[in-house]
Order: sequence, then C-alpha cells, then structure tokens
Amino acid sequence: MATITASLVKELRDRTGAGMMDCKKALTNCDGDLSKAADWLRENGIAKAVKKAGRIAAEGLSKVVVKGNKACVVEINSETDFVAKNEQFLTLVDTIANALVDAGVKTVDEAKNVVVNGETLDAMLINATATIGEKITLRRFEVVEKADDEVFGDYVHMGGKISVIVVLKGNDGTVAHNIAMQVASMSPSYISRDYMEAEVVEKERAIQTEILKNDASLAGKPEKVLKGIIEGRVSKTLQEMCLVDQLYILDQGMKVSQYLKNNNTVVTAMIRYAVGEGIEKREENFAEEVAKQMAK
Repeated sequence: MATITASLVKELRDRTGAGMMDCKKALTNCDGDLSKAADWLRENGIAKAVKKAGRIAAEGLSKVVVKGNKACVVEINSETDFVAKNEQFLTLVDTIANALVDAGVKTVDEAKNVVVNGETLDAMLINATATIGEKITLRRFEVVEKADDEVFGDYVHMGGKISVIVVLKGNDGTVAHNIAMQVASMSPSYISRDYMEAEVVEKERAIQTEILKNDASLAGKPEKVLKGIIEGRVSKTLQEMCLVDQLYILDQGMKVSQYLKNNNTVVTAMIRYAVGEGIEKREENFAEEVAKQMAK
C-alpha cells in the first residue's frame, strides 16, 4: 500500500481542484497513482468542479446565525437564483453558517479548512459545485460578539437576499429588530459620522468646495459664511450614509437617533450583506449559452 503524503494530496488537488479529503480518498483507492486518482475523481463527479471555476457566481443566499453572545452573517454564491432555492444549497448555507459562528477563523481561506463531520468546508463547496452543476462559493462572512449587557437584532429579507445583524446596548429585542429592519431597508454605510473614515468626509468637503467656487450667487460672501454653507452641504450629503441620521422607517416624524434616544440605547455594531453586491455580472446571450451546452 502506497504512502499517501501531504505533497501527493496537494499535487492532485492542484491538478483537479477537488477538496483535500476527496483527493486523499482518491489516492487511497488508487494506491497513490495520480493519474488513476484524477480519473477516479472525474468518474465520481468531483473533478467536474474545475471546469466551473471561471464562471461568475453572483446569485445565492446570505444567512444569520446567532448563538449566545456570538453571531455570524455569511454569503454563499451560486450562478443562478434557481439553484439558490435548491435543498442541497440551502443545507450547505446552513451548515457553513453554523460552523463559522464558533470556528474562531477570520478569513475565507481559513474558513475553508474548517472541518464539519470529517469534511472541510472547501470540500463541501467543491462537492456541491460538482453535484449541483453550478459554481458554488463562500464569498464572505463576519462573526460579531456582544457583551452580556448588549442584545443582537437580526433581519433577513427575501429569504436571504439581504441579511443584517446589529448590536445594541440594553436588552430590548424589539428595538434591536426594528433597527435591523432599518439597516436592511435603507442600507446605511456607517452607524454615525464617528465611524466614518476621515477621507470620506474630506472628499465630500472638497467636492462641495469646488461646487461653491462655481456658484456665482455666492461671490463676495465672507469666508465664515462660505465655510458654514460647505459644512451644511457636506452634512446633508453624508447623513443618508449614516444610520442615526436617517429618518426612522416606522415613524417618519423622527430620525433613528431620536428613536434610539427614546429607548435609551445605542448601536455598537452593524453588518449588512446584500447578495451579489459589488460583483460584476456577466451578461450572456441565451442562444449562445444553449449552443455551448449542446456542444459539450
């Protein structure tokens, strides 16, 4: 019986793109023969995943899992929305989210090496790609922790197209849930100006300064007045980017900051995932795609 070394497993993985556990299993079954092991992976539908590596996966689902003082929000992508409703895909999303909330990892690469029931998450993704027939990827995740005097608020929209987790001081779960709904609906980039990078503010200030220079109606105004106008415009532009400055969706007569003050609480953390945001989707001619499939 041939010795299955780590380097041999890596070589087969580089050649086929299959998961580490699958490569080890293939090599074991084929007595360490790389070529036979590669064929074994193809025969078992595992190496097919390699052909899909270049495809764009911009659909999928996000999910929130809360366990005690930890919560995880994760995004798993597929190529089509149809696959995102597949039972195997839904189970995969659930498995990965539950594994990562306690895994203690911070990057996607680290996450792929997390083992669940003897199988790495990377192997699960590759196997799902092979059996479902679309590229399946773990795009991103984030784990957030809260203190005992804080509360989580979570909200999932359209079955997982948008997922939100927020952390609030205090113990009011209803307020936390409402704030999570606010974040899902209005998509703020920051909790408040205190969380905003200085360069974001400076960039907007520079833009407003240039606009003001070209406004003939303000010619001859004192510098102090001009600075006040600039700061006013900067604040107005940036306020919709900040959660606390937005109008509260359940009572348009107040801002979120007032709603939080009325309930004696503050937001300490906020995460919002919208599936596929920032991914450039490739548009393909349907007839051409059918022709490609027929030619295979």
